[in-house]
Amino acid sequence: MASATGLQRPEGQRPEGPRRRLPGVRTLLLATYLAVLLLPVGGIGFLRLYESALIRQTEAELLAQAAVLSAAYRAAWLDRASPEALAAMPVAKFDWGVAPAPASSERWRALLPQLDLAESPILPRAPDPVPAARPADPIALGVARTLAPVLTNVREMTLAGIRIVDAHGIVVASTANADLGLDMVRQEEVAEALQGAPVAMLRERAPLSGEVSWESISRTTQLRVFVAVPVVADGRVLGAVLVSRTPRNIVQTLYSKRHALLALALVLVASVAALAWFAGYTVVRPTRQLAAMARRVAAGDVRAVEPLAAPMTREARSLSESIVVLARTLQMRADYVRELALSISHELKTPLTGIRGSTELLRDHLEEMSAEERAWFLSNILGDTARLERLVRRILELARADALLPSGEEPCDVVQAARAMAAGKGCELSVECASATLPAAIDCESLDIALSNLVENAFQHGGPAASVRIAARGEASSIIIDVSDDGRGISPANVGRVFERAVFGRQKADVATEGRNPLPHDRQAKAGAAGLARRREEAPPSGSG
Repeated sequence: MASATGLQRPEGQRPEGPRRRLPGVRTLLLATYLAVLLLPVGGIGFLRLYESALIRQTEAELLAQAAVLSAAYRAAWLDRASPEALAAMPVAKFDWGVAPAPASSERWRALLPQLDLAESPILPRAPDPVPAARPADPIALGVARTLAPVLTNVREMTLAGIRIVDAHGIVVASTANADLGLDMVRQEEVAEALQGAPVAMLRERAPLSGEVSWESISRTTQLRVFVAVPVVADGRVLGAVLVSRTPRNIVQTLYSKRHALLALALVLVASVAALAWFAGYTVVRPTRQLAAMARRVAAGDVRAVEPLAAPMTREARSLSESIVVLARTLQMRADYVRELALSISHELKTPLTGIRGSTELLRDHLEEMSAEERAWFLSNILGDTARLERLVRRILELARADALLPSGEEPCDVVQAARAMAAGKGCELSVECASATLPAAIDCESLDIALSNLVENAFQHGGPAASVRIAARGEASSIIIDVSDDGRGISPANVGRVFERAVFGRQKADVATEGRNPLPHDRQAKAGAAGLARRREEAPPSGSG
């Protein structure tokens, strides 16, 4: 027959399972540094800054070519035309280039690149030229014949498409002969340039057929830059120069710099790894040492725990010092508990043995004993019982005092506490103090327990005629309290053990003598210390202070 019992798991407790593998500090630091390194690269890619720079570079090249061709066309046209022909040309409606500042005396008219991939619109593909409704300007045709070889040479070196139109938008010179004689006024760049203003625009480009190598001179960008520069003389428009080119592809540009970029990437990754290792070393090494310290404390080897020799950081040093303080506190507590347990077992053994022996004799020989013998055994039992009661009361008082830690916020007046304790005893007890008040960094209850232990020991073992004297005085940074009596004193055998937690001894006439540490365990470490002094006449030691 089998049976099964189900136990309910305590609320809030999770079932144990395989521990999830967590990343190390060095791994997290390396990932963080790599993320920080990639943020600028990602920002550049997101804002398309590098692509805009390539487009502006292409625009600047086209502006330079167009400006040279415009100047050459203007000079050749003016050489061939009369002043009347110039006066018959259309008037420019816009200014040329970028005007200088009003207060400037400069006479330059700069053509500056203005295109930005993040802001400039991308227009559709340029419209095809249409047949012209009128013939081209004869002067423009003559100038175009002289510039045609120049256009061919420029195209071979720059791969740019070039068209020169007269004042009415008719193509008079072109790198593509099929465009000669066609009208291009429908194209926005040409129309605006014929009004006297240079203009640059971005337009879509038809994709290339077939695969293009990254090392090819052909550019795979799906955009094309168009720049139109007017030919202006004395405020009259003589024509315009239209230049177009595909900007460099960012992939092709990076590929051309692949060796330098690879070396830079290796240096950056190595630097990031070195920084992550160094930061991890300053964190991981002390952390592992602190973990080893904690394991030693848990194993009970607290005496071998020392602060870190090279903590590397303030936090690690503070934590190591805290672990050392914790270990020493735990060791002190363990010693205290062990000492208290041994003392209690030793102190309780004798009265318990006496009580057991007396009760066994009374049980076995009650009828045979006389009344005096039964009374004697009963008195022994009562005496041992009173002793047990006194021991338990003292232990409870010391345990309660150990729980009272001095905060320093409410100091205790030693003079007032000693006199209050003396008034409550009602015995031959005198209090002498040099000052009216002596504030001490200890709670009054702990001080009362310590003084009461000393005074009660003195009256208990000094005899009925003993007198006890308490004297207190203040020194540099401490207060000295002397508790002395004129009783029989402490036996030489118990002098060395008088401040143990509980010591039991016998003197002549079976008089029980006890020496107890008057200060609780924590009071010795935080509030003060206790010691034993001999009489001035070199008699056996009888007081404690």
